Amino acid sequence: KKVRRCLAEDDEKIIMHVSNFRPVKRVQDVILAFNLIRLDVPSKLIMIGEGEERSAAERLAKERGLEKRVRFLGNREGVAELLSAADLFLLPSDYETFGLAALEAMACGVVPLSTNKGGPGELIEDGVDGMLCDVGDPACLAEKSVRLLKDPGKMAAMRQAGLKKVGEKYTAEAVVPLYEKYYEKILAS
Repeated sequence: KKVRRCLAEDDEKIIMHVSNFRPVKRVQDVILAFNLIRLDVPSKLIMIGEGEERSAAERLAKERGLEKRVRFLGNREGVAELLSAADLFLLPSDYETFGLAALEAMACGVVPLSTNKGGPGELIEDGVDGMLCDVGDPACLAEKSVRLLKDPGKMAAMRQAGLKKVGEKYTAEAVVPLYEKYYEKILAS
């Protein structure tokens, strides 16, 4: 609660993006989606990370008059604490090999909205524990975000589904035996 109050007003939702701000992360799509979200839902966008696309994202936020609605925090320690304060996590990448950032959001009880290409498309079950859109479609990200932010019951169900998935499939207890079996198979052949 304390972190949340530092990021937004009580009546505002928190949308978050965490990345290395490279072109593949499509951070400008985050800004474009948020520009549409905030028209329907009082909200703030928190951008965490550094990289070559940060200045372009800051410029776009300024051009859209979002300076008071978007906060660029740079690289931070304790990202999980910040992430846990968010309502939604936007990850509109061109491609993610696995989608670790989306998994981290789920582990923090935050619903991820991502592109359906690569890892997140395999990790997220659209409409169950997150939402998926095509690459380069900030309007889709915004529309699905608004729909979800206006439906607290669905949001809570998706948060729980994400936490359950992480707890069942992605803990050390679940993953290490799979690696052990794989290595045993390789060594036996």
